[in-house]
Amino acid sequence: MKKWIQAARLRTLPLSVSGIIVGSAYAYYQHKFNGIIFALALLTTLAFQILSNFANDYGDGIKGTDANRVGEKRLVASGEVSSAQMKQAVIVTGLISLLLALSLIFVSFGQDHFLFSLLFLVLGLASIAAAIKYTVGKNAYGYSGFGDVFVFIFFGLVSVLGSNFLFTKTLDWKLILPAIAIGLLSVAVLNLNNMRDIENDKIANKNTLVVKKGLAWAKKYHEVIILIASLSFMLFCTLLRVPLFPILAINIPLLFHLRKIKSAQHYADFEPELKKVALSTFALSLLFWVSLLINNI
Repeated sequence: MKKWIQAARLRTLPLSVSGIIVGSAYAYYQHKFNGIIFALALLTTLAFQILSNFANDYGDGIKGTDANRVGEKRLVASGEVSSAQMKQAVIVTGLISLLLALSLIFVSFGQDHFLFSLLFLVLGLASIAAAIKYTVGKNAYGYSGFGDVFVFIFFGLVSVLGSNFLFTKTLDWKLILPAIAIGLLSVAVLNLNNMRDIENDKIANKNTLVVKKGLAWAKKYHEVIILIASLSFMLFCTLLRVPLFPILAINIPLLFHLRKIKSAQHYADFEPELKKVALSTFALSLLFWVSLLINNI
């Protein structure tokens, strides 16, 4: 059990639900919040993330990508779990993810919104496919430099806009701003991971954007995406006329983080920064909800 908990990478889970929290908080602001939908959305997203982590361990493990990685070891690469066992875990977790997604769709839309149900079923299947195809198979998109795009889409746009739609059955154009912010902060976490693993990825022909463009470019890219994320969320809070303290509070650790990245000389220097950005994103989502609660007092 301890090994499977390790493979699930619990530290990645707060980041995965940040978009759900933001979209749900905005539904609360719109007086459309539903606790059951919120709980099912969280469980579904957590299942997708664990599925992605298992699939990543399996895909990179059988390709030898994680053989000499910096940071937390992977189970297939270290031989603690066989590739067959991990493949079975991917299948089981995929089925659990699908069942949770179907439950969420049914509770949200019932029998009255067939087209919405169909749309979200497609999104659910796409999420499962994206989780697996990041590293698994000959055409794994994580090996072709498209990881950033998929993370932005699923952790940002789909997570924030999709979760809010489950409550409201409508799209609010203002919500694109926090969706961009959460998506870019999630990309920042991936970029840190790729900067840390650049040498290993080169050997394994894992052509991430960092491998393609180089470390100096990746550091500048990192600064830009965090800046845009911060400005997007600040603009959203301004449009809603809610307190700006969530993003202002999170900007402090992010500024120290950017200084660390700028001066980083060794690949191991990027490892502790992963947790900082992931937890900052999670804290931002929670503080945003708090600011909405204060605004309603």
